[in-house]
Amino acid sequence: MLIKEVPPQKLILKLADELKKIESIKPPPQAAFIKSGVCAERPPVQPDFWYLRSAAILRRIALRGPVGVQRLRTVFGGRKRRGHKPAHHRSAGGKFIRLMLQQLESAGFISKVEKPRKGRVLTAKGRAFLDKVSKGIK
Repeated sequence: MLIKEVPPQKLILKLADELKKIESIKPPPQAAFIKSGVCAERPPVQPDFWYLRSAAILRRIALRGPVGVQRLRTVFGGRKRRGHKPAHHRSAGGKFIRLMLQQLESAGFISKVEKPRKGRVLTAKGRAFLDKVSKGIK
């Protein structure tokens, strides 16, 4: 697996650039105005947030096997500041993650599985795509 041999930041940036070239992966029009979760104070300010998060999700699925929306919400969540009370962890919003997963499925990079554990896994096309990008970085 070449994914583990490449620094994650470089891999995610390069994957985001490659995902921009695919027609089936694009942000919905309202994505610029909606927060990415309860823990966020404002909507994402990065112009290519959608592609960066999709790339991070694709990498996470490649490394962690069958992964569902709930687990990804936990991973991409953050600290919710509650005034003078101690901060607590809050999950990220599920709609963005669900849409990204659906778009990655339509591109053919991931697929749903039911057994042995429910979630989404990488397909052969997705593995080849990640290996190609990883080789370019290495």
